[in-house]
Amino acid sequence: MDLFEYQARDLFAKHGVPVLAGEVIDTPEAAREITERLGGKSVVKAQVKVGGRGKAGGVKLAATPDEAVARATDILGMDIKGHTVHKVMIAETAPEIVEEYYVSFLLDRANRTFLSIASVEGGMEIEEVAATRPEAVAKIAIDAIDGVDKAKAQEIVAAAKFPAEVADKVADVLVKLWEVFVEEDALLVEVNPLAKVASGDVIALDGKVSLDDNAEFRHPEFEALHDKAAANPLEAAAKAKGLNYVKLDGEVGIIGNGAGLVMSTLDVVAYAGEKHNGVKPANFLDIGGGASAEVMANGLEIILGDPDVKSVFVNVFGGITACDAVANGIVQALDLLKSKGEEVNKPLVVRLDGNNAELGRKILTDANHPLVQQVDTMDGAADKAAELAAAAK
Repeated sequence: MDLFEYQARDLFAKHGVPVLAGEVIDTPEAAREITERLGGKSVVKAQVKVGGRGKAGGVKLAATPDEAVARATDILGMDIKGHTVHKVMIAETAPEIVEEYYVSFLLDRANRTFLSIASVEGGMEIEEVAATRPEAVAKIAIDAIDGVDKAKAQEIVAAAKFPAEVADKVADVLVKLWEVFVEEDALLVEVNPLAKVASGDVIALDGKVSLDDNAEFRHPEFEALHDKAAANPLEAAAKAKGLNYVKLDGEVGIIGNGAGLVMSTLDVVAYAGEKHNGVKPANFLDIGGGASAEVMANGLEIILGDPDVKSVFVNVFGGITACDAVANGIVQALDLLKSKGEEVNKPLVVRLDGNNAELGRKILTDANHPLVQQVDTMDGAADKAAELAAAAK
């Protein structure tokens, strides 16, 4: 889960990272009172989960409370790289900025470790710095057991060649940012810029944090951080039903048991769709090992609620949950949806293989549902689902 800047700022403040005061609002007039409390001037910052806000006009200085209202009016509703601005942060203006730095911690999946990236050339995208001046970017591996103490932070500072006069202060910030990274179960913690101001202090003027969704069970407070307004309604509905669902840009609804099988199903449907008017998978939906009637009904309800879906491909390999249980789940799910008044009017292509596959196929054959077609092979079923979707476009 990626956080908005104001949410990252709040987490930084919680762990003692030096930040400026700020409050988030969604109506322009609220900017007046906040700016007055901040001393009569402020910075109005668009809250979107994308970089380049400043260049897009999403960050504006306001010299008076009235100007803050005007700037908030300008920014709210803006489109920044496809993201509509629904909230702005009214922030304290920074003291005179002398230098801008970059620091971050992240999960380095390729090397199966954690990584610190630091540069004395902050204020711009780190990818741009790395491409044009790679020598200005220090990358230091972080041991998961040892973490970042003062000595490790000083190693990072030295590798990035931070000026001596700020070395200790940057090291202190790094230790606190590591605390954010570990205690909040983050995948990324980034400050750009970490600014040296005229007083000699360093302040985090912007922040980016990405939290590990798999750790949410340890952090019930994270529920309040979700951007429910921007969430895809189908994904939100699926989450409420405990389904592992991701909306995609296609026409063939996908249901499978097991993430690996579903990923393979996406590939074969995309390949089959190339010869059927370019149709593509409409979603990722893994119903896991237990394909009960209720789980199957919930999955079908989500997929059939997507107006882009023209056909559904149910691809199941029977293992612990046998294919006959899955077949019964499909039949009961269709009956359950019908009894709830849910209109099932899109064709279902079903491929069953593995444990009790023959019995599962017989159950579907005996049910003789007019919308259900069985195909024995995965490739053949993908082709049939793509063909039906193309015909309905």
